[in-house]
Amino acid sequence: MVALPASASWWTSSPTLTIGATSINVRNAGALGNGVHDDTAAFQAAINSLPSSGGTITVPAGTYRINALKSINMRSHTRLKLDPLAQLVAIPNNQTRSYVIKAWRVNNVEIVGGSIVGERARHIGTTGEWGMGVDIRASSKVFVHNTKVTNCWGDGFYIGAIGPSGSATPSTDVTISHVISSNNRRQGLSFGPVQRVYILASTFANTNGTAPQAGIDVEPSTQGKSTDIRIEGSSLTGNQGNGLEVHAHVAGLAVVSSTLKGNRGFGVLSVDGASSSLSKNVITQNGLDGVGMTATSNNWQIIGNTITYNSTRWFLAHNKSIFTLTSSNRDVQISSTTRNIYLASNTLSPKP
Repeated sequence: MVALPASASWWTSSPTLTIGATSINVRNAGALGNGVHDDTAAFQAAINSLPSSGGTITVPAGTYRINALKSINMRSHTRLKLDPLAQLVAIPNNQTRSYVIKAWRVNNVEIVGGSIVGERARHIGTTGEWGMGVDIRASSKVFVHNTKVTNCWGDGFYIGAIGPSGSATPSTDVTISHVISSNNRRQGLSFGPVQRVYILASTFANTNGTAPQAGIDVEPSTQGKSTDIRIEGSSLTGNQGNGLEVHAHVAGLAVVSSTLKGNRGFGVLSVDGASSSLSKNVITQNGLDGVGMTATSNNWQIIGNTITYNSTRWFLAHNKSIFTLTSSNRDVQISSTTRNIYLASNTLSPKP
Protein backbone atom coordinates (compact mmCIF):
# COMPACT_ATOMS: atom_id res chain seq x y z
CA MET A 1 0.00 0.00 0.00
CA VAL A 2 1.32 3.44 -0.93
CA ALA A 3 2.08 5.71 2.01
CA LEU A 4 0.12 8.93 2.24
CA PRO A 5 1.95 12.26 2.38
CA ALA A 6 3.22 12.95 5.89
CA SER A 7 0.33 13.77 8.19
CA ALA A 8 0.56 17.14 9.90
CA SER A 9 -2.07 19.67 10.87
CA TRP A 10 -0.08 22.67 9.71
CA TRP A 11 -3.20 24.07 8.07
CA THR A 12 -5.70 26.32 9.83
CA SER A 13 -8.74 28.28 8.69
CA SER A 14 -7.75 31.23 10.92
CA PRO A 15 -3.99 31.75 10.70
CA THR A 16 -2.30 33.91 13.29
CA LEU A 17 -0.84 37.09 11.81
CA THR A 18 0.98 40.06 13.29
CA ILE A 19 -0.76 43.17 11.94
CA GLY A 20 0.03 46.69 13.18
CA ALA A 21 -2.48 48.71 15.21
CA THR A 22 -2.64 51.81 12.97
CA SER A 23 -5.72 52.18 10.75
CA ILE A 24 -6.02 54.47 7.70
CA ASN A 25 -9.06 55.01 5.50
CA VAL A 26 -7.91 55.03 1.86
CA ARG A 27 -10.31 57.91 1.16
CA ASN A 28 -8.26 60.06 3.54
CA ALA A 29 -5.22 59.37 1.34
CA GLY A 30 -7.00 60.73 -1.74
CA ALA A 31 -8.86 57.75 -3.18
CA LEU A 32 -12.23 58.70 -4.67
CA GLY A 33 -13.76 55.33 -5.52
CA ASN A 34 -15.93 56.92 -8.19
CA GLY A 35 -15.04 54.53 -11.03
CA VAL A 36 -13.34 57.33 -12.99
CA HIS A 37 -10.32 58.51 -11.01
CA ASP A 38 -7.05 56.52 -10.97
CA ASP A 39 -6.80 55.61 -7.28
CA THR A 40 -3.55 53.64 -7.46
CA ALA A 41 -1.34 56.36 -5.98
CA ALA A 42 -3.75 56.94 -3.10
CA PHE A 43 -3.73 53.24 -2.15
CA GLN A 44 0.05 53.15 -2.23
CA ALA A 45 0.35 56.39 -0.28
CA ALA A 46 -1.91 54.98 2.43
CA ILE A 47 0.12 51.77 2.66
CA ASN A 48 3.44 53.62 2.63
CA SER A 49 2.29 55.99 5.37
CA LEU A 50 1.87 53.16 7.85
CA PRO A 51 4.60 52.83 10.48
CA SER A 52 7.14 50.02 10.27
CA SER A 53 4.82 47.96 12.49
CA GLY A 54 2.20 48.04 9.72
CA GLY A 55 -1.53 48.41 10.14
CA THR A 56 -4.88 48.27 8.34
CA ILE A 57 -5.99 50.11 5.21
CA THR A 58 -9.79 50.28 5.13
CA VAL A 59 -11.52 50.61 1.78
CA PRO A 60 -15.15 51.82 1.82
CA ALA A 61 -17.71 50.78 -0.79
CA GLY A 62 -16.96 52.17 -4.23
CA THR A 63 -15.25 51.45 -7.53
CA TYR A 64 -11.51 52.12 -7.41
CA ARG A 65 -9.62 52.15 -10.69
CA ILE A 66 -6.16 50.60 -10.30
CA ASN A 67 -3.19 50.80 -12.66
CA ALA A 68 -2.08 47.17 -12.65
CA LEU A 69 1.27 48.14 -14.19
CA LYS A 70 2.07 49.97 -10.94
CA SER A 71 -0.01 47.70 -8.66
CA ILE A 72 -1.04 47.97 -5.05
CA ASN A 73 2.17 46.83 -3.35
CA MET A 74 1.54 45.27 0.04
CA ARG A 75 3.93 45.76 2.96
CA SER A 76 4.63 43.37 5.82
CA HIS A 77 2.30 43.39 8.85
CA THR A 78 -0.42 45.06 6.77
CA ARG A 79 -4.10 44.31 6.20
CA LEU A 80 -6.08 45.51 3.18
CA LYS A 81 -9.69 45.46 4.36
CA LEU A 82 -12.24 46.04 1.63
CA ASP A 83 -15.93 46.68 2.18
CA PRO A 84 -18.00 43.90 0.56
CA LEU A 85 -19.13 46.51 -2.00
CA ALA A 86 -15.63 47.80 -2.76
CA GLN A 87 -14.28 46.96 -6.23
CA LEU A 88 -10.70 47.28 -7.44
CA VAL A 89 -11.01 47.56 -11.22
CA ALA A 90 -7.90 47.22 -13.40
CA ILE A 91 -7.32 50.03 -15.88
CA PRO A 92 -6.88 48.61 -19.41
CA ASN A 93 -3.27 48.18 -20.57
CA ASN A 94 -1.37 46.63 -23.48
CA GLN A 95 1.32 44.79 -21.51
CA THR A 96 1.88 41.04 -21.13
CA ARG A 97 2.38 41.29 -17.33
CA SER A 98 0.40 43.24 -14.77
CA TYR A 99 -0.81 42.76 -11.20
CA VAL A 100 -3.67 44.47 -9.37
CA ILE A 101 -2.29 43.48 -5.94
CA LYS A 102 1.28 42.33 -5.34
CA ALA A 103 2.48 40.67 -2.15
CA TRP A 104 6.16 40.16 -2.97
CA ARG A 105 8.85 39.47 -0.38
CA VAL A 106 6.54 40.35 2.52
CA ASN A 107 5.17 38.59 5.59
CA ASN A 108 2.11 38.82 7.82
CA VAL A 109 -0.26 40.16 5.16
CA GLU A 110 -4.05 39.94 5.04
CA ILE A 111 -6.35 40.79 2.14
CA VAL A 112 -10.04 40.54 2.98
CA GLY A 113 -13.35 41.36 1.35
CA GLY A 114 -14.40 43.19 -1.76
CA SER A 115 -13.74 42.19 -5.34
CA ILE A 116 -11.04 42.56 -7.95
CA VAL A 117 -12.04 42.94 -11.59
CA GLY A 118 -9.41 42.45 -14.27
CA GLU A 119 -9.27 44.05 -17.70
CA ARG A 120 -9.48 41.02 -20.00
CA ALA A 121 -12.48 42.39 -21.90
CA ARG A 122 -10.80 45.79 -22.31
CA HIS A 123 -7.18 44.67 -22.71
CA ILE A 124 -5.49 46.72 -25.41
CA GLY A 125 -2.82 44.20 -26.41
CA THR A 126 -3.15 40.68 -27.78
CA THR A 127 -0.11 38.86 -26.36
CA GLY A 128 0.87 37.51 -22.97
CA GLU A 129 -1.04 35.64 -20.31
CA TRP A 130 0.19 37.14 -17.04
CA GLY A 131 -2.31 39.79 -16.07
CA MET A 132 -2.90 38.72 -12.45
CA GLY A 133 -5.47 39.68 -9.85
CA VAL A 134 -3.63 38.78 -6.61
CA ASP A 135 0.04 37.85 -7.03
CA ILE A 136 1.91 36.37 -4.04
CA ARG A 137 5.62 35.62 -4.40
CA ALA A 138 8.45 34.84 -1.99
CA SER A 139 6.15 35.76 0.90
CA SER A 140 5.10 34.10 4.14
CA LYS A 141 2.06 34.20 6.40
CA VAL A 142 -0.36 35.58 3.82
CA PHE A 143 -4.11 35.25 4.38
CA VAL A 144 -6.61 36.09 1.61
CA HIS A 145 -10.28 35.51 2.33
CA ASN A 146 -13.82 36.45 1.35
CA THR A 147 -12.60 38.09 -1.85
CA LYS A 148 -13.80 37.69 -5.44
CA VAL A 149 -11.46 37.93 -8.43
CA THR A 150 -12.83 37.93 -11.97
CA ASN A 151 -12.00 38.79 -15.58
CA CYS A 152 -8.21 38.83 -15.35
CA TRP A 153 -6.05 38.71 -18.50
CA GLY A 154 -4.06 35.94 -16.80
CA ASP A 155 -4.74 34.24 -13.44
CA GLY A 156 -7.10 35.24 -10.70
CA PHE A 157 -4.49 34.19 -8.13
CA TYR A 158 -0.82 33.29 -8.44
CA ILE A 159 1.27 31.93 -5.54
CA GLY A 160 4.94 31.25 -6.16
CA ALA A 161 8.57 32.22 -5.81
CA ILE A 162 11.11 34.83 -6.81
CA GLY A 163 14.54 33.83 -8.02
CA PRO A 164 16.29 31.50 -10.45
CA SER A 165 15.99 27.73 -10.57
CA GLY A 166 17.71 26.08 -7.66
CA SER A 167 17.75 29.16 -5.42
CA ALA A 168 14.28 30.68 -5.74
CA THR A 169 12.55 31.81 -2.54
CA PRO A 170 9.13 30.11 -2.33
CA SER A 171 6.01 31.42 -0.69
CA THR A 172 5.21 29.66 2.59
CA ASP A 173 2.26 29.42 4.96
CA VAL A 174 -0.38 30.94 2.70
CA THR A 175 -4.10 30.52 3.37
CA ILE A 176 -6.76 31.21 0.73
CA SER A 177 -10.26 30.89 2.19
CA HIS A 178 -13.77 31.53 0.89
CA VAL A 179 -12.64 33.21 -2.31
CA ILE A 180 -14.20 33.09 -5.76
CA SER A 181 -12.01 33.16 -8.86
CA SER A 182 -14.08 33.14 -12.03
CA ASN A 183 -13.91 33.95 -15.75
CA ASN A 184 -10.18 34.56 -15.70
CA ARG A 185 -8.32 33.98 -18.92
CA ARG A 186 -5.48 31.55 -18.06
CA GLN A 187 -6.11 29.95 -14.64
CA GLY A 188 -8.25 30.42 -11.59
CA LEU A 189 -5.15 29.80 -9.45
CA SER A 190 -1.57 28.93 -10.41
CA PHE A 191 1.19 27.63 -8.17
CA GLY A 192 4.90 28.10 -8.59
CA PRO A 193 7.26 26.93 -5.81
CA VAL A 194 5.47 26.96 -2.45
CA GLN A 195 5.38 25.21 0.88
CA ARG A 196 2.33 24.87 3.12
CA VAL A 197 -0.59 26.43 1.26
CA TYR A 198 -4.15 25.84 2.41
CA ILE A 199 -7.06 26.40 0.01
CA LEU A 200 -10.38 26.23 1.84
CA ALA A 201 -14.03 26.54 0.77
CA SER A 202 -13.16 28.41 -2.42
CA THR A 203 -14.39 28.37 -6.01
CA PHE A 204 -12.25 28.33 -9.16
CA ALA A 205 -14.62 28.38 -12.10
CA ASN A 206 -15.16 29.17 -15.77
CA THR A 207 -11.54 29.80 -16.72
CA ASN A 208 -11.36 30.38 -20.48
CA GLY A 209 -9.28 32.16 -23.07
CA THR A 210 -5.71 30.83 -23.22
CA ALA A 211 -4.18 27.47 -22.27
CA PRO A 212 -4.09 25.72 -19.88
CA GLN A 213 -7.45 27.23 -18.76
CA ALA A 214 -7.49 25.18 -15.55
CA GLY A 215 -9.27 25.82 -12.31
CA ILE A 216 -6.02 25.22 -10.43
CA ASP A 217 -2.63 24.49 -12.00
CA VAL A 218 0.24 23.31 -9.77
CA GLU A 219 3.26 23.79 -12.01
CA PRO A 220 6.50 24.98 -10.39
CA SER A 221 8.48 23.86 -13.45
CA THR A 222 12.22 23.87 -12.74
CA GLN A 223 12.16 26.95 -10.51
CA GLY A 224 11.65 24.86 -7.37
CA LYS A 225 9.21 22.54 -5.63
CA SER A 226 5.57 22.78 -4.58
CA THR A 227 5.05 20.83 -1.36
CA ASP A 228 2.32 20.51 1.23
CA ILE A 229 -0.72 21.97 -0.52
CA ARG A 230 -4.15 21.16 0.87
CA ILE A 231 -7.29 21.90 -1.16
CA GLU A 232 -10.37 21.29 0.96
CA GLY A 233 -14.09 21.85 0.57
CA SER A 234 -13.57 23.72 -2.69
CA SER A 235 -15.18 23.76 -6.12
CA LEU A 236 -13.34 23.54 -9.45
CA THR A 237 -16.05 23.73 -12.08
CA GLY A 238 -16.80 24.75 -15.64
CA ASN A 239 -13.20 25.41 -16.65
CA GLN A 240 -12.26 25.05 -20.32
CA GLY A 241 -9.17 23.05 -19.37
CA ASN A 242 -8.78 20.64 -16.46
CA GLY A 243 -10.30 21.20 -13.07
CA LEU A 244 -6.94 20.52 -11.40
CA GLU A 245 -3.65 19.76 -13.08
CA VAL A 246 -0.47 18.70 -11.32
CA HIS A 247 3.01 18.68 -12.81
CA ALA A 248 6.58 17.70 -11.95
CA HIS A 249 8.27 18.78 -8.71
CA VAL A 250 5.00 18.56 -6.80
CA ALA A 251 4.56 16.38 -3.71
CA GLY A 252 2.37 16.35 -0.62
CA LEU A 253 -0.73 17.65 -2.40
CA ALA A 254 -4.02 16.61 -0.77
CA VAL A 255 -7.42 17.29 -2.34
CA VAL A 256 -10.18 16.60 0.17
CA SER A 257 -13.99 16.87 0.13
CA SER A 258 -14.01 19.02 -2.99
CA THR A 259 -16.09 19.06 -6.18
CA LEU A 260 -14.53 18.89 -9.64
CA LYS A 261 -17.39 19.05 -12.11
CA GLY A 262 -18.15 20.06 -15.67
CA ASN A 263 -14.59 20.90 -16.72
CA ARG A 264 -13.89 20.39 -20.42
CA GLY A 265 -10.68 18.46 -19.74
CA PHE A 266 -9.97 16.03 -16.90
CA GLY A 267 -11.37 16.55 -13.46
CA VAL A 268 -7.88 15.88 -12.11
CA LEU A 269 -4.85 15.39 -14.36
CA SER A 270 -1.45 14.48 -12.95
CA VAL A 271 1.52 14.82 -15.29
CA ASP A 272 4.50 13.65 -13.18
CA GLY A 273 2.93 14.61 -9.82
CA ALA A 274 4.04 12.49 -6.85
CA SER A 275 3.20 11.45 -3.29
CA SER A 276 -0.22 13.05 -3.25
CA SER A 277 -3.82 12.09 -2.53
CA LEU A 278 -7.45 12.48 -3.55
CA SER A 279 -10.03 11.62 -0.90
CA LYS A 280 -13.77 12.10 -0.42
CA ASN A 281 -14.15 14.22 -3.55
CA VAL A 282 -16.96 14.34 -6.11
CA ILE A 283 -15.44 14.21 -9.60
CA THR A 284 -18.18 14.16 -12.19
CA GLN A 285 -19.34 15.18 -15.66
CA ASN A 286 -15.91 16.26 -16.88
CA GLY A 287 -15.16 16.22 -20.60
CA LEU A 288 -12.33 13.69 -20.33
CA ASP A 289 -11.73 11.12 -17.60
CA GLY A 290 -12.50 12.14 -14.05
CA VAL A 291 -8.96 11.29 -12.95
CA GLY A 292 -5.95 10.93 -15.25
CA MET A 293 -2.63 9.65 -13.93
CA THR A 294 -0.10 10.07 -16.75
CA ALA A 295 3.60 10.27 -17.58
CA THR A 296 5.70 9.46 -14.49
CA SER A 297 3.05 10.18 -11.85
CA ASN A 298 3.74 8.07 -8.79
CA ASN A 299 2.75 7.32 -5.22
CA TRP A 300 -0.81 8.62 -5.32
CA GLN A 301 -3.65 7.48 -3.08
CA ILE A 302 -7.13 7.82 -4.59
CA ILE A 303 -9.55 6.77 -1.87
CA GLY A 304 -13.23 7.19 -1.15
CA ASN A 305 -14.10 9.45 -4.07
CA THR A 306 -17.25 9.53 -6.20
CA ILE A 307 -15.98 9.52 -9.78
CA THR A 308 -18.94 9.22 -12.11
CA TYR A 309 -20.30 10.11 -15.55
CA ASN A 310 -17.10 11.56 -16.97
CA SER A 311 -15.79 11.52 -20.58
CA THR A 312 -18.77 13.65 -21.56
CA ARG A 313 -17.15 14.98 -24.71
CA TRP A 314 -17.41 11.55 -26.38
CA PHE A 315 -21.04 11.13 -25.44
CA LEU A 316 -22.04 14.60 -26.58
CA ALA A 317 -20.15 14.19 -29.86
CA HIS A 318 -22.20 11.03 -30.49
CA ASN A 319 -25.51 12.62 -29.50
CA LYS A 320 -25.83 10.50 -26.40
CA SER A 321 -26.83 11.44 -22.90
CA ILE A 322 -23.81 11.84 -20.64
CA PHE A 323 -25.59 9.50 -18.25
CA THR A 324 -25.65 6.66 -20.77
CA LEU A 325 -24.36 3.47 -19.16
CA THR A 326 -21.37 1.82 -20.81
CA SER A 327 -19.02 -1.04 -20.06
CA SER A 328 -16.05 1.09 -21.18
CA ASN A 329 -13.89 2.88 -18.62
CA ARG A 330 -14.77 6.56 -18.53
CA ASP A 331 -13.73 7.68 -15.06
CA VAL A 332 -10.11 6.78 -14.26
CA GLN A 333 -7.14 6.63 -16.64
CA ILE A 334 -3.82 5.28 -15.38
CA SER A 335 -0.98 5.23 -17.90
CA SER A 336 1.44 2.32 -17.98
CA THR A 337 4.33 4.70 -17.30
CA THR A 338 3.05 5.54 -13.81
CA ARG A 339 3.81 3.61 -10.62
CA ASN A 340 2.29 3.02 -7.22
CA ILE A 341 -1.15 4.45 -7.92
CA TYR A 342 -3.43 3.07 -5.20
CA LEU A 343 -7.22 3.12 -5.56
CA ALA A 344 -9.71 2.01 -2.94
CA SER A 345 -13.37 2.50 -2.03
CA ASN A 346 -14.16 4.78 -4.98
CA THR A 347 -17.64 4.91 -6.52
CA LEU A 348 -17.46 4.77 -10.33
CA SER A 349 -20.10 5.07 -13.05
CA PRO A 350 -22.53 2.14 -12.98
CA LYS A 351 -22.24 -0.47 -15.74
CA PRO A 352 -25.13 -1.63 -17.92
